[in-house]
Amino acid sequence: MRVLLVEDEVRLAETVRRGLVAEGFSVDVAHDGLEGFRRAREQDYDVLVLDLMLPGRNGYEVCRDLRSAGVWTPVLVLTAKDGEYDETDAFDLGADDFLRKPFAFRVLVARVHALLRRGAPARPAVLSAGDLTLDPSTRRVARGDVEVPLTAREFALLHHFLHHPDEVLSKQALLEAVWDPLVQPDPNVVEVYVGYLRRKVDAPFGRQALRTVRGHGYRLAADGG
Repeated sequence: MRVLLVEDEVRLAETVRRGLVAEGFSVDVAHDGLEGFRRAREQDYDVLVLDLMLPGRNGYEVCRDLRSAGVWTPVLVLTAKDGEYDETDAFDLGADDFLRKPFAFRVLVARVHALLRRGAPARPAVLSAGDLTLDPSTRRVARGDVEVPLTAREFALLHHFLHHPDEVLSKQALLEAVWDPLVQPDPNVVEVYVGYLRRKVDAPFGRQALRTVRGHGYRLAADGG
């Protein structure tokens, strides 16, 4: 059973890592949100134990963007912060359980085992904008009855647009949600990939779902164009 622990407190992370290893888990550790996001997206884990207050990218962003990228590893959120809004926000962004610091190690282990028994959360329903549909489970995109093959990057970009219909999304917001933050590509790559999507999901069907909002970014029409 593989666990990814994302915790910036080095001593705490090492204590938790040792304890989980003693319980029979294989544990990888990341000390910032950027590395944690990369590992969680690129490798298969059974559970992600995720601190909220992280350098580079906070736990809210990591959890949100993993779900947007179609990563459904169960997430146990750790935080030292107080207040009901932390817990509510974490669940809204896709977390599966919540544990406040300081915590008893046996409670952490019990929560991890509970997530393992529960398994990954249910995949979302098919996303749509008019007759443009995207099924995250099968990774199928279609216009009506016509299947539209997309690359992995194009799929991730369309997936994010469909999660935010009729919202204006800046290039920077799209970069942070879809591209690896460690690579830091030129923001103009977004324009290139929006063009790719238009040529696949709009132009052949005489539609204009993906629209440029000059000076602000891009918007996907909720009616599918």
